[in-house]
Amino acid sequence: MIEAFDYAGSPARIVFGAGAIARTAEMIEALGCGRALVLATPHQEADAEALADRLGPLAAGVFAEAAMHTPVAVSERALEAMRTAGADSTIALGGGSTTGLGKAIAYRLDTPQIAIPTTYAGSEVTPILGQTEDGVKTTLTSPRVLPEIVIYDPELTLGLPPGMTVTSALNAVAHAAEALYARDRNPVSSLMAAEGVRAFVEALPTLAEAPRDLPARTQALYGAWLCGTVLGTVGMALHHKLCHTLGGSFDLPHAQTHAIVLPHAVAYNEAAAPDLLAPIAQALRAERAGAGLHAFATRIGAPTALRDLGLAEADLDRAADLATRNPYWNPRPVTREGVRALLDAAWRGDPPNA
Repeated sequence: MIEAFDYAGSPARIVFGAGAIARTAEMIEALGCGRALVLATPHQEADAEALADRLGPLAAGVFAEAAMHTPVAVSERALEAMRTAGADSTIALGGGSTTGLGKAIAYRLDTPQIAIPTTYAGSEVTPILGQTEDGVKTTLTSPRVLPEIVIYDPELTLGLPPGMTVTSALNAVAHAAEALYARDRNPVSSLMAAEGVRAFVEALPTLAEAPRDLPARTQALYGAWLCGTVLGTVGMALHHKLCHTLGGSFDLPHAQTHAIVLPHAVAYNEAAAPDLLAPIAQALRAERAGAGLHAFATRIGAPTALRDLGLAEADLDRAADLATRNPYWNPRPVTREGVRALLDAAWRGDPPNA
């Protein structure tokens, strides 16, 4: 029996395909804009400069200071760059850090955005903005932070290093996992989540062996779009609360933290919602979703231990306290004892607790 549900599809325009970045100028004009500031991290500044050169007078310049967890101080500098350049829009070229900066600008100025993701973060298709200030990461949801246009060009991901490939992809899978058991899930979001997981499970073993395989890169980027889209339509639960805590309060890297925590958060909730998580177990051909994700992550060379990211064992008690303070809705009750045990296993790199 199909239960009653609400569903609101994303209004974002999706441009998908190899070579699609060549349509950037066309998309700027489609937005009715003419002075786009190209955003990037310092690592991708050269790529941003090259894109700005191709855009000619449609580019207002480059701001290459995007950073993990979208620090408010960086956003404020970007706002000044927008005013100085006379920019009327932004182009975020890169991963979640750059996309987050574009969203932060749009939230403050309500300027149109084009996102050109080069990783599998998926945040480019969500109305969610996470920002960090004074060591605390907070999130907000607003339609004004959703990019109007997303250009998915799998050729831009061919040079993504293997390590970043697998962690970015598992970050995206985490969106799908939380969508499957979300309180406000619906048949459409569940179908997209299951298909997104399937796409990544199919693509990642190939990419671990052949990182420049274009069909596999295309499949993975398709999965990223699906997983990101469902994150934008349903609520987040324990997994994202844990990762926001570890990232915002302990400055752990975003994608790697998601990759490590994912099997443990899924196993925690699998005890309460095994049927809802069955699509993940089925995609992995595993008996249980949490254990299957841990084995899959190990197989493709993903990190599995929080201690390897620099988190001290002495920090686990504080992390558990922060993560259980004002917890997000979750299908299984969130207890301090349960979260502390989850974090302990994730810190050591052990398979998840049943």
